[in-house]
Amino acid sequence: MDDDRPDVLLTGLLFYDLVLTGLGKPPTPGEEIWTEGMGCGPGGIANLAVAASRFGLKTSLATVFGDDFYGEHCRDVLCDQEGVDLSLSRTADGWPTPVTVSVAFGHDRALLTHGQEPPYSQDALMGDPPGARTALVHLEAEPREWLAKAAANGTQVYADVGWDPTQEWPTALLEQLALCHAFLPNETEAMAYTRTDSAVAALGTLSELVPVAVVTRGGDGALAVDQITGEYADVPALDVDVLDATGAGDVFGAAFVTASLGGWPLAERLRFAVLAAGLSVGHHGGALAAPGWYGVHRWWHSLTDPELKRSYGFLADRLPVDPGPALAYAPLTPPAPHTSVGPRASERRH
Repeated sequence: MDDDRPDVLLTGLLFYDLVLTGLGKPPTPGEEIWTEGMGCGPGGIANLAVAASRFGLKTSLATVFGDDFYGEHCRDVLCDQEGVDLSLSRTADGWPTPVTVSVAFGHDRALLTHGQEPPYSQDALMGDPPGARTALVHLEAEPREWLAKAAANGTQVYADVGWDPTQEWPTALLEQLALCHAFLPNETEAMAYTRTDSAVAALGTLSELVPVAVVTRGGDGALAVDQITGEYADVPALDVDVLDATGAGDVFGAAFVTASLGGWPLAERLRFAVLAAGLSVGHHGGALAAPGWYGVHRWWHSLTDPELKRSYGFLADRLPVDPGPALAYAPLTPPAPHTSVGPRASERRH
């Protein structure tokens, strides 16, 4: 019997991102720097939505759009170009879509954001959340009511967490892992919340709290434990040139969910997620840098390194026959209002 549920359920704050890349050094007050690259497009929760949809997952997003040009453009990209279901989303009259300017240099970036608190909370947008195979969520100190409802409905929750600006890292946040199937923090976050001094030690603590624990390590790859299958995996990152790391963690999460829904072994799930994140950092912007099956397909068929061929040999049996059309990457400037933003959803592979 066909499963008509969404593959992935998402909610969170959406931004219009303007990304500047190619800086030799960080800017200083009073200085003007000309950059080599620029891209624009939807960001924030859109990073996860696009990354998941480009892997063919039926993706449902609950977010808020402002009734302005930025909101209209982001809605057009997500719905018409990327095929994301926005039936749970709302447009708020008189509310400005948050705008972020990301200045990327080296392996890091600085962010400047203009925005206001959204008029609808996550719980208001979700209500009684629809049944979904998975939900990708960002845990916060204050638990969201919809999360418990989704877990009770049988939705597998894959969670991450962000930087704590207070640097208090309250361990009470980890109590929410009781609702989760998987937890995917980065190394710094994992060590801080578990009060440990290494990624391996943090993983050990987290593996006692959630069935699948993953710790991402940026340029050092990622490691994971699956208590359900008894598997452990530690994989290196790809050796890639980083243009813009915005959204790489979101691409990692979407790829890991894709492989998990496919029932892949843990080492394959982890390698696939590391690969997808590595491919994303070579393009401008967060959401529209996601490689999808098309990007992975191109990488695999252009690969000549014999060691990588062996490590990623599983892709020969995992890649779809039709990876879909070429991707639409972040443009320098958005198209004029009511101009087509790219391939329509009906032209994309799902």
